[in-house]
Amino acid sequence: MIRTDEKYITYVQILKEELVPAMGCTEPIAIAYAAAKAKDVLGNFPDRMEIGVSDNIIKNVKSVIVPNTDGLKGIEAAAVAGIAGGRSEKLLEVIAEVTPEQKKEMKEILGSMPIQVSPVDNGMIFDIIITLFHENDSAKVRICQYHTNIVSIEKNGEILYNAEMQGQVQEAAVCEDRQNVKVSSCEDGQKEKNICEEVQKEIGLADKSLLNIRDIIDFADTCEIADVKPILDTQIHYNTLIAEEGILGDYGANIGSTLLKYYGHDVRNRAIAKAAAGSDARMSGCEMPVVINSGSGNQGITVSVPVIEYAKELSVPKEKLYRALVISNLIAVHEKTGIGRLSAYCGAVSAGCAAGCGIAYLQDGGYKEIAHTLVNSLAIVSGIICDGAKPSCAAKIASSVEAGILGYHMYMNKQQFRSGDGIVTNGVEATIQNVGRLGREGMRQTDKEIVRIMMDEQ
Repeated sequence: MIRTDEKYITYVQILKEELVPAMGCTEPIAIAYAAAKAKDVLGNFPDRMEIGVSDNIIKNVKSVIVPNTDGLKGIEAAAVAGIAGGRSEKLLEVIAEVTPEQKKEMKEILGSMPIQVSPVDNGMIFDIIITLFHENDSAKVRICQYHTNIVSIEKNGEILYNAEMQGQVQEAAVCEDRQNVKVSSCEDGQKEKNICEEVQKEIGLADKSLLNIRDIIDFADTCEIADVKPILDTQIHYNTLIAEEGILGDYGANIGSTLLKYYGHDVRNRAIAKAAAGSDARMSGCEMPVVINSGSGNQGITVSVPVIEYAKELSVPKEKLYRALVISNLIAVHEKTGIGRLSAYCGAVSAGCAAGCGIAYLQDGGYKEIAHTLVNSLAIVSGIICDGAKPSCAAKIASSVEAGILGYHMYMNKQQFRSGDGIVTNGVEATIQNVGRLGREGMRQTDKEIVRIMMDEQ
């Protein structure tokens, strides 16, 4: 692939956009980011707060510890962390630098400030609206579609910035200055069909519809390492450190250390265990950053740590590791594009299966090996549900990475799942489309029922 090609430029941009550092589970961090930005706009410390969030935000914030809060959980805690210790310019590392005094202040605020949390349904799966008040002044910030995408800012009812998507949105095109947004709305009759397919191009981001397995491999084979090295060096460094911390520490259900204790230290089990351990630490409030993938730290860990572990075992050159990580990261993004950032389909599945593809590439696998690895592994674990961010994510990661490795070993043993075997169909791209349809359409009602079950348990 030539460096000046549209696809080459787009693939580099996708990596830059999707592989960014984040401190803590990204949904509560997005709430903290919105709250910190709203406080900046308000210009004073708020005396009350209103929070509106879509169902999937509720699901992914309910059970996870917010880092740098001394163990606080929940939507209110995430928002209070943002106003007490947040720095909005740091985006998804908004609460990475919190003082002991600010942690103490968070608990005091939670005990004294009126905070109202309400579910919102504006047709968007990812939706956060934070409104802060100080005496007669107010400030409102809304984030939609993805974690740092601020679509509207208001102060005292005056619109300061507006890229807002009202109701269901099919497509949005943004000018270079991000101020001028053209929106076309769905017809009412389309609502049940697709909720406007929320596969629409995400505002301000590279066009992921250009991704496909054959071109991803071509890009990985030919890309200039200098174009991807800074991004991947950070991913290797951050995600390896939190995986090692998860093995050594006491986090969550300790899935990673349990796997090592009972199943041994061969490279396959180390790859599975270390990915799980990174999630063990992250879901339990470990105050270490990770490099995310598709908006998720768990997916960022899953898609990278197993590939890194196999690269060490195989003693491959560093350049080979970079190219394998390009494979695993871009395939994970490609899978998630059809599903959406949040759904009832567990994102660890996409990442674990993509990690299997990266491992295949490390062992000189080409298109045929990688395509069969992906199809085989997706056939195994595509039924895993997402019931929010929490310690059990680590076990789902373990199952998904195991499936990714098994998918590769199946092909090397001249075994495969064939078209007509369940959701598997002829061709890797068609199977990816089926998985996207399953996660986006088939599991929509499942997603709603999961949220109801979680709310009933409060």
